[in-house]
Amino acid sequence: MKALHINGNDLTLEAVREIAVQRRSVLLAPEAREGVNRARAVVDALVANNQLSYAITTGVGKLSDVRIAGDQIRELQVNLVRSHAVGVGDPLSAGETRAMMLLRANSLAKGYSGIRALVIDQLCEMLDRRVTPFVPSQGSVGASGDLAPLAHLALALIGEGECLDENGKRIPSADALRAAQIRPLVLEAKEAVSLINGTQAMLAVGTLALLAAETLADSADVIGSMTLDALRGTDVAFDDRIHRVRPHAGQLQSAANLRRMLEGSQIRESHRDCGRVQDAYSLRCIPQVHGAVRDTLANCRAVFETEANSAVDNPLVFVGNGHVGTAASSVYAEKSSPSHHAEVLSGGNFHGEPIAFALDFLAIALSALAGISERRIERLVNPALNEGLPPFLASGAGLNSGFMMPQVTAAALVSENKVLAHPASVDSITTSGNKEDYVSMGMTAALKLRRIVENTRNVLAIETIAAAQALDFVAPLKTGRRGQKAYEAIRSVCPAMEKDRVMYGDFAKVADIIAKGQIAASLV
Repeated sequence: MKALHINGNDLTLEAVREIAVQRRSVLLAPEAREGVNRARAVVDALVANNQLSYAITTGVGKLSDVRIAGDQIRELQVNLVRSHAVGVGDPLSAGETRAMMLLRANSLAKGYSGIRALVIDQLCEMLDRRVTPFVPSQGSVGASGDLAPLAHLALALIGEGECLDENGKRIPSADALRAAQIRPLVLEAKEAVSLINGTQAMLAVGTLALLAAETLADSADVIGSMTLDALRGTDVAFDDRIHRVRPHAGQLQSAANLRRMLEGSQIRESHRDCGRVQDAYSLRCIPQVHGAVRDTLANCRAVFETEANSAVDNPLVFVGNGHVGTAASSVYAEKSSPSHHAEVLSGGNFHGEPIAFALDFLAIALSALAGISERRIERLVNPALNEGLPPFLASGAGLNSGFMMPQVTAAALVSENKVLAHPASVDSITTSGNKEDYVSMGMTAALKLRRIVENTRNVLAIETIAAAQALDFVAPLKTGRRGQKAYEAIRSVCPAMEKDRVMYGDFAKVADIIAKGQIAASLV
């Protein structure tokens, strides 16, 4: 892939994945460099004239009334990074950290942060040369952004703290930079606060979770169609006319997917004239439930894409003629600005509430996706509900337990999701001497969501294996062409269960092909 040129305005979530996971190269776009340099000149002028400006010539947070000048300015940068690097817990994954680095660089590239272009170049070089900071996942309340996680990132830029090598081992950042032939940065005025103020940790975790969730939504349509067919369900409920009179976009999409999956099904034709007129909700209402999940994903994507291309630190530097994005009136009053064309404004774009709400909404939606999947698993295994299939899909039921316990595992995961789906964003706790008195808890929402994504994928993996097993019992009748394609992908990693065997390895293998999009690919 060609190098990605970032400018702060058009970064896509797919590009985030390419940098974070596929390790595409990234550079600061030339036109963005000009804007970054213009804003930096404003900061330099403020320092040269010893003018009062928050976080440039003052302390931060509750200490914003403390003046900083002269040699203390460089010392303040190091102190801010060190003092805020207070994270605990397991580190973010390498992919999540790389996503955070890219998102931070892209936000700085908008040209409102007042940092030197050299800072963005350093982040890009570290990404290209695979220098991955060690970033503990806990310690952010999502108020002045993700202060602690971003401070650990900044710590690596200045050659302090730790990084993760290719094997995930923690090594001194100084050694990692030296091996990559990157010099540690010496931060200048405002650069520390620009690096640590922002929502990039919660956004990085959330973006990768969202991309994974989009694959799960497509996969769930495929898997649900296989389950319905194996249970001899009807496709009448997916008739386009039904959904056109309630035209939610996600519902329309899921219904269309189900119709395509069931096209040409021999199983469906074999019982078209049976007396049953409708199925249980977990089958009949797949478009409505899966579709609502899709609509939630679309909403979250819009929020995340906006945030990925936003200036989210504080204060912000505006240079220009008064139009939005180039200038504004200063909270410090025009007299404090080095020029009436350049002003520094203190605000709260670092607050994580928009992201926190989206993360919580996505957690709720995925919990529903897992929940309806578990109900379909129950219908596959329960002899009172499974349309003549063997009890628990077991050959020789009694001697073999079949899928009795996989349904229990799915139930456990679904119930865990119900606990994790409690919204983090309804909480707040006061910090920083009551200056930061209402916070978002967005990072907590992101970390819970990550676990829900994993749980949901595993529930879908269990349904996938159970649906394939059920289709085996319906043979020689076959499902539709697309369903057969999914069936073959399943059987390439998971053989049919002829008698009881240890299954946890099967779950992991099928969850992996779901994550890679191999089940969703059957929709094509």
